[in-house]
Amino acid sequence: MDIIDNGFIGIIVTAVLILVFISIFLRFVPVGLWVTAFFSGVKVSIGTLVGMRLRQVSPHAIIRPLIKATKAGLNLSTNELEAHFLAGGNVNAVIDALIASHRADIELEFEKAAAIDLAGRNVFEAVQVSVNPKVIVTPDIAAVAKDGIEIIAKAKVTVRANIERLVGGAGEDTIIARVGEGVVTTVGSADKHSDVLENPDMISKTVLGKGLDSGTAFEILSIDIADVDVGRNIGAKLQTEQAEADKNIAQAKAEERRSMAIAQEQEMRAETQKMRAKVVEAEAKVPLAMSEALRNGNIGVMDYYKMKNINADTDMRTAISDQSTEEEE
Repeated sequence: MDIIDNGFIGIIVTAVLILVFISIFLRFVPVGLWVTAFFSGVKVSIGTLVGMRLRQVSPHAIIRPLIKATKAGLNLSTNELEAHFLAGGNVNAVIDALIASHRADIELEFEKAAAIDLAGRNVFEAVQVSVNPKVIVTPDIAAVAKDGIEIIAKAKVTVRANIERLVGGAGEDTIIARVGEGVVTTVGSADKHSDVLENPDMISKTVLGKGLDSGTAFEILSIDIADVDVGRNIGAKLQTEQAEADKNIAQAKAEERRSMAIAQEQEMRAETQKMRAKVVEAEAKVPLAMSEALRNGNIGVMDYYKMKNINADTDMRTAISDQSTEEEE
């Protein structure tokens, strides 16, 4: 009885170990993925899948895009996809781009697509833009004609992706900046703002002829002026500001001259007061001089009284003259 029990327990333990081994094997080796690849026409061995696991590469991230590429008629290897995956690329996006370019009859090699993807660009979107051109709408661009009137324009730039220049080529921001520069130059060269309003196509023709797509990742197909509005009268505004500045300068100079005149007037008043003080000082010395003359006998008493009468007569005449002047006023 004990022998039977020990044998039954051994069978159970063996079965459990077998189940654990199978679970670990199925988890480590994606047999289901291998079966899917086999029936999809993708020849990949179990050893290759195990090697991907050991290299810390997700087999699903390689085999599923490879199945998609094989069904689309592309001839790719697991080594190419695995190398791109290890380099940090998006394998699925590259395969989608290759399929799209193959369907659109656009020549695009895997190495080129992988380089575009590793450069940080959306390679699938680039192929789509190459097939279906994209419209870039610029923000409002303000420019001033020679007559001083501001023109506000908005342009629509139709571009197509240039696959050969996606790596190292400038992006949409450069296109928008160059178009804005061309609009400002064209409007600024116009003698009148009305010329631009009458012929807005002169902007698109001039800008398009400048070769703005040079060095960019796009090819410009057309530039259309979507909207043209009249803005501020910049010339009149500048003239007004200049006139205001000139007026302020003139007022400042006038205030400076007035201040100098006031200062000079104050100096003259001070000088007058100084001279009056000298006169008063001199007049104060007259009685002393007369006393000295009387004492020394140089003048007599009658001479002194005559002089006093003359001074009194002079004061009286002066008072009468001042009173007559006040009455006339």
